[in-house]
Amino acid sequence: MNVRSSLSLDHLDRLTDSTGLIQHAIYSIPRRESGYTTDDNARALRLCARLWSEHPDERMLTRVTCYLSFLEHARCPVRGFHNFLSFQRDWLDAAGTGDCQGQAVLALAEVLASPLPDGYLALARELINAVLPALADLRSLRAQAYIIQAWSHLRRADVDDIETIENVARLAADRLVECYYRSQRPDWPWFESRMTYANAVLPHALFNAAERWPDEAFLAVAESSFGFLDLVTTADKVFWPVGNRDWYSHGEEKSLYDQQPVEAATMADAALAALKLRGDDKYLAIFLRAHGWFHGHNSLEQLLADAEVGACFDGLEPTGVNRNQGAESTLAYLWTELHSFSAQQALSARTKTAIPSG
Repeated sequence: MNVRSSLSLDHLDRLTDSTGLIQHAIYSIPRRESGYTTDDNARALRLCARLWSEHPDERMLTRVTCYLSFLEHARCPVRGFHNFLSFQRDWLDAAGTGDCQGQAVLALAEVLASPLPDGYLALARELINAVLPALADLRSLRAQAYIIQAWSHLRRADVDDIETIENVARLAADRLVECYYRSQRPDWPWFESRMTYANAVLPHALFNAAERWPDEAFLAVAESSFGFLDLVTTADKVFWPVGNRDWYSHGEEKSLYDQQPVEAATMADAALAALKLRGDDKYLAIFLRAHGWFHGHNSLEQLLADAEVGACFDGLEPTGVNRNQGAESTLAYLWTELHSFSAQQALSARTKTAIPSG
């Protein structure tokens, strides 16, 4: 089955109003008091720009317009992007977080590398150029990883005039390697003294950097850190991510709950990046475990995804699923499901067996 053509965006539309994507939900109902975030609207823009590129239609273009308009509105007068917007349309932060900047640039790169109408491309480039001075100063490792991913996407799409963002991406990749060597221990080949959220974006970015600079240390660090992350997050043959209740500090026990969909999505994304670069079946197996987490192949054997409406529960708690279906969770599921088509092709080429459906 072609996942791209069967992906439901009903719940995404339910969470979206004329301003943008509402951050949280009470069960499946938008929770207006939670307002909006640039993070979530950037993720939605990235997804819908990719879907429009593959199957252009007016409804998808309307979604792209809404989320791109949100990012334009989020532009901060000082530098970068705001992140938190109240339902009353008041910005709640003086400037966006580091992660927010990276997510926004990654989404804008998706637009700029697409065949969307010229005005969309022009605005995406304008917004990227506006935030470039702030990118080199970002201290968030995950924001730096998103910048590398954004540049890599532009490079693979042969987008012109990306030398400045390439320079920023190269500096970011060097920083990730420096952090890895500073934090690693014999039993801890990782970038920080603890694992927190969206961990897989860090090795993912270095797989991207290794594609451009194969003679540097990027590939070795990517493979070592991603292998360690896979070891930490695999138990009983299922994906078991670091829980956000207490995270996982070096020398302590891994937090088993609450497990978040963003961990499965970023793990799957990184596995595909590694698979494309290295062609090793072990990365396909990692993708399948992360993808399966949404479909009940997890520590509680609970289904998190609702394929009929394109929604996802907010995570796994010790006693079961968190039954709210917020924006981040839903987009994590949708993005992973979109990529399952690429993984299905890879798997068919190797084993002639389709990915198990949810």
